[in-house]
Amino acid sequence: MRLRLRDICALVGINMIYACVGICTKMAAMQAPFSWPYLLWFGGAIAIIGIYAILWQQILRRIELSTAYLFKGSSLIFTMLIAALIFGEAITIPNMVGSVIIIVGITLLARS
Repeated sequence: MRLRLRDICALVGINMIYACVGICTKMAAMQAPFSWPYLLWFGGAIAIIGIYAILWQQILRRIELSTAYLFKGSSLIFTMLIAALIFGEAITIPNMVGSVIIIVGITLLARS
């Protein structure tokens, strides 16, 4: 089954949405437990997971699970980039090597 550009963009976008859960959970962890800000950030994480689940089910209607699951690794890359951009966390050489391996793996397997 050959992937169309539209499907690849959808898979990448869905995994970008999933990576945003990390923002909400980290922001929640920075708040006092069970305070309003904590509950709002935690609720945001749950809402994003719900949206992600609905979109994931929709993409699985068009793409086989084994193919769609190849792109799950891209969420790790987006999480790393978000952590660096928003929270100032360092991107290390092992992070970059791992990201390249993920991208090469996705590319090779998506082409076959």
